[in-house]
Amino acid sequence: MANPLYDTLFGTHDGNEATFLHMQDGTSWSYDAFLRKVAQFAHAITAEGLVPGDRLAAQIEKSPEALALYGACAQAGVVFLPLNTGYTVDELTYFIENSGAKLVLCDVAKKKELTSVAESYGARIATLNSDGSGTLSDNAQTMPDRFETVSCDQDDLAAFLYTSGTTGRSKGAMLSQGNLLSNAQTLLEYWQFTSKDVLLHALPIFHTHGLFVATNVILAAGGSMVFLPKFDLDVMIDRLPSATTLMGVPTFYTRLLSDDRFTKELTSHMRLFVSGSAPLLAETHTAFEARTGHRILERYGMTETNMNTSNPYDGERRAGTVGFPLPGVELKITDPATGNALPQGDIGQIEVRGPNVFKGYWQMPEKTAEELRSDGFFITGDLGQIDPDGYVQVVGRDKDLIISGGYNIYPKEIELVLDDQPGVLESAVIGVPHPDFGETVLALIVPEKNAAPDLDAIAARAAKSLARFKHPRKLLIIDSLPRNTMGKVQKNVLRQTYKDMFEPASG
Repeated sequence: MANPLYDTLFGTHDGNEATFLHMQDGTSWSYDAFLRKVAQFAHAITAEGLVPGDRLAAQIEKSPEALALYGACAQAGVVFLPLNTGYTVDELTYFIENSGAKLVLCDVAKKKELTSVAESYGARIATLNSDGSGTLSDNAQTMPDRFETVSCDQDDLAAFLYTSGTTGRSKGAMLSQGNLLSNAQTLLEYWQFTSKDVLLHALPIFHTHGLFVATNVILAAGGSMVFLPKFDLDVMIDRLPSATTLMGVPTFYTRLLSDDRFTKELTSHMRLFVSGSAPLLAETHTAFEARTGHRILERYGMTETNMNTSNPYDGERRAGTVGFPLPGVELKITDPATGNALPQGDIGQIEVRGPNVFKGYWQMPEKTAEELRSDGFFITGDLGQIDPDGYVQVVGRDKDLIISGGYNIYPKEIELVLDDQPGVLESAVIGVPHPDFGETVLALIVPEKNAAPDLDAIAARAAKSLARFKHPRKLLIIDSLPRNTMGKVQKNVLRQTYKDMFEPASG
């Protein structure tokens, strides 16, 4: 193929008048109309001077045009870099600099403050708003609706996704055309998607779950999506009858279960509910089945690999597990100290290998060598075990990652902001259980001697520097942090001490 990713996921729909996107306002996009927009955007980004291999950084709201931009990058051989819409300018500055992006796309409301950042790193800037308007759209409107697809191969880069490290320095995971395509084709078969499927899509599309899992699978199947800007409980319940499948994070399911309108009758026509991006509590699994008769299919993936494992479509979907390695994916549990494989049932680090595994971290050869072995196995940083029946269980992180509402949060990044505030001697940020988000952020602050840190001012500073999903839910002042004999803060002790901080009231 001239361009495996574009030709397989997009190009096969040329001239297809079937509906691709059902919008919240009642309008729709056919596959053909969508592909024409893709082609116009491909012309527009190449007119900005981008050539194959260049990076395009986009912090834009979810819209059909935002999705078309992904297709345009694939068609033009440009590396797509979607960025969380919650990131502040401080955070975006690093991504733009590190990626060497040639074009930065943002909402018009952010253009003024991002222009100087983009220009200082030699990038052009254009706008694309949630309603599809903006300078890029204006330029695209004047362009032909056919574009000669750029020739690429499986190993050519298709996307960068940044994943923070525990040091606070983000890493650009390089994903190839083959990485994305192999995973889409595997999930298409494993989850039995067809052109008859209608996916209720309420996930963000700056994240692998909403973009490279949900969207790619529907493109591969030739199905359609109810394409919602975000999760809204009333809208979800209203649109469920028109869907056959839903991919969500655990928060979706807890919120649906909180509403009496969410009934067995409402879900009777549904084929599949998938959950990922954060652990699904066994209680949620049980309550969902009792309410609807459906058993949620939980799977396990990550930024660097897309999907690694899945509970079976046919067969027992076991609560508390993430199922089996997907076809073509190898998974083993190893000793973190030696890298040697451990006996089945032992807890160790999860390592995976397969066509889904990324090519390494952008401009970080040392970090790549640390986490991506020469034989192709990727050290995920997750701890897990394999039960006697072969089901994989993820039991935690070997680092202190917090996963809240499906978003990865690295404590060190928040601690650096807190430690810099007046009156703060040191801080520790931990994840504690939360009934809605799975985990949430708790910040523990040790004051300098005779100081009284202003918690409101500290929270305001954190809000300015950090994306909303990283904001501490609560800040507490404590006398000191527990440490082991080597002086390392014992976050496990803190997590145990404060584990009931957000426990729902009884009765």
